[in-house]
Amino acid sequence: MSYLGEDIKKLGFGLMRLPQLEDGKIDIEQTKQMVDLFLEAGFTYFDTAWAYAGSEDAIRQALVERYPRDRFILATKNAAWINCKTREDAIAQFETSLKQTGAGYFDFYLLHNLGEGRTHFFDDFDLWSWVQEKKKEGKIKHVGFSFHSTPEELEEILNKHPEMEFVQLQINYADWEAPAIQAKACYEVARKHGKPVIIMEPLRGGRLVNLLPESAKELFAQDEEHRTPAELALKWLYDQPEGTCVLSGMNSMEMVEQNVRTASEYGVGCMTESDRALVEAVRQEITKHVKVGCTGCGYCMPCPRGVDIPGTFRCYNAMYSEGKKSGRRDYLQCTAFRKNPASASQCVGCGKCEQHCPQHIEIRRELKAAAGELETVKYKFMKTAIGVLKLW
Repeated sequence: MSYLGEDIKKLGFGLMRLPQLEDGKIDIEQTKQMVDLFLEAGFTYFDTAWAYAGSEDAIRQALVERYPRDRFILATKNAAWINCKTREDAIAQFETSLKQTGAGYFDFYLLHNLGEGRTHFFDDFDLWSWVQEKKKEGKIKHVGFSFHSTPEELEEILNKHPEMEFVQLQINYADWEAPAIQAKACYEVARKHGKPVIIMEPLRGGRLVNLLPESAKELFAQDEEHRTPAELALKWLYDQPEGTCVLSGMNSMEMVEQNVRTASEYGVGCMTESDRALVEAVRQEITKHVKVGCTGCGYCMPCPRGVDIPGTFRCYNAMYSEGKKSGRRDYLQCTAFRKNPASASQCVGCGKCEQHCPQHIEIRRELKAAAGELETVKYKFMKTAIGVLKLW
């Protein structure tokens, strides 16, 4: 479908969570295979960011150096709220992105994660006018922003900056009417202003597939139509009228195969009554069992005290979706066995993490609650014992 003069297919490749090798580095060879399959299926939109560790360099090797520049559409982002004290610091991110991707120019360039205490950085550094300058220079073709906040703030930004060409929003069936995200209301604001919407977090960072409560998994296990969690979540999005492009973070060939198949098969009007009933049933189970709506994006990190915030919330949620024993076991592994152990109880309440959380989580409060349930007497004994063994 054509948006802003570009032929954008309805599935985009999100490059935040690429496959990794055992040493934690991105698996370039597997990423190449995934890129090849994605392009062969007729899809062209790739979404990365300066803030995605190793992602821009990986896509240079897997895509840019292997295909003609007009064969793909590349988007990246500027996170002026990350360690930028001056306008020059923020602009340097753009130059770094150009170098790391080797793309020459960006088809889509986004001001990254606007909303709440982050928007003022883009105002203070006047990046609004700067991106227009880069557009005139031909270094950027289309300018927009990604957004995590209230529909009221989105309305305010679009009123102030009608020159923005598109908006990237978190939309999925679980967050559509969730009070903390207000995905539906934000979507309606963007459409009122005539802005195409790029959809991110369609699977809630994989949570709508890999970390569903056991009761929700059972609904799929008993499904006579054999629908999968990923298929149903993406199908729900493709059914939305006026949807532009759905960004799905993929880290395996299997995920690419499944996603391109779903995107090729479904469109507006594809949802049946049975589909809608299953979506609603799963949504209710998620609401009942998920304690913290963390997607694992990592924007809250690093913690000055070394607390693994996303890991803690994953284990805390696992206590209620998979059982207390499972959650506490995982928590011991992701805290005590680290080179520099750090537990949720080590949080000093500085609040730095909350300034960057796109899900609006009251992180300090939730860490305290998580510590109260995860750090039992047995946990403290085991953590101490593991520490002694390390010294020994």
